[in-house]
Amino acid sequence: MSAVPRPRQPVLLPMGTVHLDGVMAIEAYAFPWSRGNFVDSLAAGYEARVLYGDDGEMLGYFVAMAGVEEMHLLNITVAPCAWHQGHARAMLAALEATCRQRGARQLWLEVRVSNERARAIYRRHGFVEVGRRKGYYPAAQGRREDAIVMSLAIEGADDGLE
Repeated sequence: MSAVPRPRQPVLLPMGTVHLDGVMAIEAYAFPWSRGNFVDSLAAGYEARVLYGDDGEMLGYFVAMAGVEEMHLLNITVAPCAWHQGHARAMLAALEATCRQRGARQLWLEVRVSNERARAIYRRHGFVEVGRRKGYYPAAQGRREDAIVMSLAIEGADDGLE
């Protein structure tokens, strides 16, 4: 019997400080998080994962903060070289599974009004727009940009009652 090699799937690993050079290299926002923001998030115990391809290249990451029966997605990025390959969907699905395991009933996020590409990804994943935060994000020339607040109801969350 001959083994046929199969392409390996990307792997999602816990983020640590050892990953921060790679994270900073793909932090693709006009107003990116600082290294200190990531260090603080890790020190606080936030849910943070990095996505690696089978070639060892970092494809993306996310950081989320747990709350009482909820989770808040603070940052998610896919490296531009890995766009349109389903990595954002895969990371969102992994985060949704983590929410279920932790008993979170709701997943929240904010996204720039102007980031229609991300908003479309979130909508396809089942998020709904539930509000707007005026002047939430920094913008060019000292201006501010509104954020759309989106929410995803987590079905099948483990409530610990058995």
